[in-house]
Amino acid sequence: MPGISDNYGVLWEAEWDEIFRESKVERIVPVYHITDVVGLQDFLPEKFNRWAGNGRCEEEIWKSYKDIIFEGTKRYVPQKILRKNPDPEYYNKEVKRLNVKARKMYNERKSGQSYQVDLKRLPKD
Repeated sequence: MPGISDNYGVLWEAEWDEIFRESKVERIVPVYHITDVVGLQDFLPEKFNRWAGNGRCEEEIWKSYKDIIFEGTKRYVPQKILRKNPDPEYYNKEVKRLNVKARKMYNERKSGQSYQVDLKRLPKD
């Protein structure tokens, strides 16, 4: 693309929205280590007898088996929501360290008067 003088300028077309925006969706994940094992052990044999007695085609058997497993995990395995990291992208080690230091001093300030001197000295460090 010709520029104002005898030099040529560079024209660069970029799609910034697609490059820099990442959609971070909250996800629901099972927490297997706190599963109600006793409830699940009582649930599966009860459903298995009903499932195994039906003589249908293989696809229906596997579909009903999958439904039973999903129902058991839904009932007896707790779930939690994973959220995106609330820290902005510009947080580096130093910013995080200062944040932790300020939070620690604030919590100590709530403890008593002996930490007031340290708290006043904090911005100077």
